Amino acid sequence: MERAETMPAETRPPGVATADPGSVLLPGHDVPLGRYTTVRRLLPQRTRRLVGAWCFVDHFGPDDVAERPGMEVPPHPHTGLQTVTWLLDGEILHRDSLGNKQPIRPGQLNVMTSGHGIAHSERSPAEHPPLMHGVQLWVALPDAARAGAADFAHHAELPRWRDGDLDVTLLVGELAGERSPAQVHTPLLGAQLDLAGAAAGLPLRRDFEYALLALDGAGEVDGQPLTPGALLWLGSGRDVLQLNGEPGSRLLLLGGTPFEEPLVMWWNFVGRDHEEIAAAREDWMAGRRFGAVDDDPDPPLPAPALPTVRLKARDRSGRFHDQDAG
Repeated sequence: MERAETMPAETRPPGVATADPGSVLLPGHDVPLGRYTTVRRLLPQRTRRLVGAWCFVDHFGPDDVAERPGMEVPPHPHTGLQTVTWLLDGEILHRDSLGNKQPIRPGQLNVMTSGHGIAHSERSPAEHPPLMHGVQLWVALPDAARAGAADFAHHAELPRWRDGDLDVTLLVGELAGERSPAQVHTPLLGAQLDLAGAAAGLPLRRDFEYALLALDGAGEVDGQPLTPGALLWLGSGRDVLQLNGEPGSRLLLLGGTPFEEPLVMWWNFVGRDHEEIAAAREDWMAGRRFGAVDDDPDPPLPAPALPTVRLKARDRSGRFHDQDAG
């Protein structure tokens, strides 16, 4: 998914917690995406840029697209990350420069690994369902994997089970003895939680940091209400997640071990310094490295101009990295 902002607008929530575990509500903000879609951007924010290696969270819909084209994002590049796409309603057609052409529908998972560089487009087909609702997430690749080969995987079947009053769908990682088929490069968790009752509990790993967002309905953790449009930062050091909420609510749990490598995130690139981002932009504009997305009706998106100041790496809490501070 193409980032409509060169740098995300960031919000500083009131009462930021200073110790884990703790829950802090991080409000999202609306961002136009492509020609017809608006998303709620929940990561990165000024005070919290990552949850594990999850470095980017967009929640879109539910939108009525019965009389509209739906999602229309022309070919654009990525480096240094994985995209993870999950739909609750609708259909999106993925095309990429590896030659993949894959529809994604509710309950299925797309994982694209950019490695050193890939290009893709995302569009609702001409004949599409009347509603569109889902998330797209980015995962920062660690240094050992970020310059590797590009890849794409579609997972039509994922682990699903009921745990008390909680229905769990495991998107990424391991949970309760189950393992997702999606390949990731750091310890990571992504799971949809559907509340069948008013209260539920789920075992967690103390070494993971976690965050929770409401896809539908509402929930509550630590007395903090959660409704669509915000990300609830849960911190680390938890053995269990105790949820209260409306039966039928659908929540997305994200987690992972803290990602300690400082990052530069600009447009659709995740790197480590200004020179790396500038080189990726130059290659994209010159038609190098990323390949072409065949059979897409629109030309590739041009990259925005680089800012006039040097891009600086930040750590997971938003602080500038020492070597770039000044």
